[in-house]
Amino acid sequence: MAFLADFKKFLLKGDIVALATAVIIGQAFNKIVGSLVKDVIMPLIGLLLDGQNVNNLFFSLDGNNYETVEAATEAGGAILTYGNFLQAVIDFIIIGFVIFWLLRGYEKTKKKEEAKPAAPKGPTQEELLIEIRDELRKK
Repeated sequence: MAFLADFKKFLLKGDIVALATAVIIGQAFNKIVGSLVKDVIMPLIGLLLDGQNVNNLFFSLDGNNYETVEAATEAGGAILTYGNFLQAVIDFIIIGFVIFWLLRGYEKTKKKEEAKPAAPKGPTQEELLIEIRDELRKK
């Protein structure tokens, strides 16, 4: 019975609940950023590449001129699909930028909360020692 009670206490601990909440929000955030990349940014990059999808960029290692990645794969050709790598790099940069942007906004709100007036400072240790010395001289 003690095992189940400890397990229940562990599950309902604030850290675990916060972590579970962060994972759920992270999954939703991933969908939003994924849609931003796939549906907004990549079509714009595709325009720069004359309508070609970045994922379809490849280099034939065996010297054959394949039309698409699928055609090369079906023919058993040796290809280097650098488009997939570029897509992953673009995704990483965009996700990093969005996270940076959100954290920067969060930090600005924290600074506003922390910008409270500081409590007045008391005398320094040296000032207190001087006062004690002066009082002792008077006696």
